[in-house]
Amino acid sequence: MNAIVLDVAQGQQGGGMSMIIMMVVLFAIVYFFMIRPQNKKQKEIQKFRNALTVGQDVVTIGGIHGTVKAINEDEGTVTLEVATGVKITFAKEAINPIATNNKK
Repeated sequence: MNAIVLDVAQGQQGGGMSMIIMMVVLFAIVYFFMIRPQNKKQKEIQKFRNALTVGQDVVTIGGIHGTVKAINEDEGTVTLEVATGVKITFAKEAINPIATNNKK
């Protein structure tokens, strides 16, 4: 009788260990397929925004096309000329990382 109870108790412990291993594997899969690529993409976007230069054609996240006329690093803003003599100031985060050379 004691042997049966002991076998059942050991079976439950083994199941708990396999559950922990499965959770670790699941976390690793989520990390390598979702979290890590997103962090890498965020770093590339930040690198693009830090490399903005005056005269560069850009598109905002709202779809406004313009040419960079001034960059204020202290305030984190970029001034774009969207038409002749029309300048708009945006937060640096509003610049889309997909640069375009075709200004319409």
